[in-house]
Amino acid sequence: MSKKTTLKNHTPADITSLVATKREELRSLRFSVAGSKNRNVKLARTLRKTIARGLTELNLRSADTK
Repeated sequence: MSKKTTLKNHTPADITSLVATKREELRSLRFSVAGSKNRNVKLARTLRKTIARGLTELNLRSADTK
């Protein structure tokens, strides 16, 4: 297993771009799965979790500044 990356060291702009790229990957995965079999069945789940982790970190940072 790979080591979990922490998002605490990244800037908010980096996290935002990470979330955007992962959302695009998830969108393309959803459309490609419709016509063919997917080799990695857990990829959608891991992409959703990565997106959630990024959004959670952004929300925690915005809550700290208030």
